[in-house]
Amino acid sequence: MSLSILGGAKTGASVREDGAYDRYFRPGFVHRDLYVSRDIFDQEMRHLFGSTWVYVGHESEIPAPNDFVTRTIGRRPVILARDREGAVQVVINRCTHRGAVVCRQARGNADRFTCGYHAWTFANDGRCVGVPLPHAYGAGFKLADQNLRKAAKVESYRGFVFAAISDHVPPLIEHLAGARAYLDQWLDRGDRLPVVVRNGDMQFKTHANWKTVYDNAGDGYHPPFSHISMLRVFARRYGDVDMQYYSANFDESPLLSADLGNGHTLLDQRPAMHAQSAWERQHVMPGREILWDQLNAAHGPERALDMLDASTGWGLNLNIFPNLLIIGNQIQIVEPLAHDLTVVHWFSTTLEGAPDEVNAIRMRMQEDFPSFGEVDDTAQFEACQAGLDGVPEMEWVDVRRHLESGVGRVGEDGVWQEPISSDQHMRAYYGAWRRIMNASAARAALS
Repeated sequence: MSLSILGGAKTGASVREDGAYDRYFRPGFVHRDLYVSRDIFDQEMRHLFGSTWVYVGHESEIPAPNDFVTRTIGRRPVILARDREGAVQVVINRCTHRGAVVCRQARGNADRFTCGYHAWTFANDGRCVGVPLPHAYGAGFKLADQNLRKAAKVESYRGFVFAAISDHVPPLIEHLAGARAYLDQWLDRGDRLPVVVRNGDMQFKTHANWKTVYDNAGDGYHPPFSHISMLRVFARRYGDVDMQYYSANFDESPLLSADLGNGHTLLDQRPAMHAQSAWERQHVMPGREILWDQLNAAHGPERALDMLDASTGWGLNLNIFPNLLIIGNQIQIVEPLAHDLTVVHWFSTTLEGAPDEVNAIRMRMQEDFPSFGEVDDTAQFEACQAGLDGVPEMEWVDVRRHLESGVGRVGEDGVWQEPISSDQHMRAYYGAWRRIMNASAARAALS
């Protein structure tokens, strides 16, 4: 183990203490500028999102040849497409002529894209295939020189497509580190049916820095306080259901936070959620009884309950730095727009080949938290941004929880664990942030 740059024992790479961004950290604290500085945000978009693997989408979103979706890597617009041969492509969505965004639709099916400004045309693998009146550019002009830029590297892990702008990244499996095993567990639940992401996304725009959103993804301290109204309503109506295990001293529960390396973390609520039946502790939802009865009739009560337990929210938040979050049965993408503006994209999932009743129940459960819980979180994100931005005299943000309590340990899976209320999620991902930013800035200074 090495010492985290914010203090405490952690797994993962060590970090030099003489980098350009070291002044923004001290043990147990990060500087407010990381949330309110426009300059730092611009540098993040270049040095961080331009120097690591970034999740761009799921292969099931582009199932057919020539299907595409548009996404971003930092603020770089990109097109995730399946070309006519079925290969996955990630091209930069910026015309090589005047710089206009070429494809301006969120999704569709097209074998080529034509820029609306001057009609330069590109195949969905990035090749420039047409320029109006090319004779005016002279004898040396070649279409092949005008191709759209591609991501330097593109790799897919079990359907999850990641891209990197820079060549200075390790193999994707190495980048995923300990998160890979938990992603496998998420995919292999129940009957190991293929996950399908094909219903578009629900978007939440928040006037807050993207890292405030990412802070929350691994924050097991806030649920009984930020979501108190939701938990009280469920308790009054349905009793001990859903997340009521947060009502006790959850630091003394088996719920935990884990550092998976390379900035990836998880919150594990499974010991409470799946202690008996995760499905049976879910609160009432429209169609619950009818769909359950149909599954019982078709498959028998024991088999039906197994399918439902495997399809209920996972009980584990898996956070893959810098922009991918898996919560329950849902996939989130965190998209930075400005230093104080972020869009969170929620994607629901179904299972290919599962009974219709199972997928209907999954969709009902996935309506739940964004509608009830994300509005609570969004209010907290914006309150944090207002306080950080408005009070320059208070420079430091506290991330000390369980830094010195001595309760951390290496779990059976070999990863560092702390109580679920720990701030180690922030300490862990900021370690990766600092390492990548320092290294990229150093390379840029030498170029």
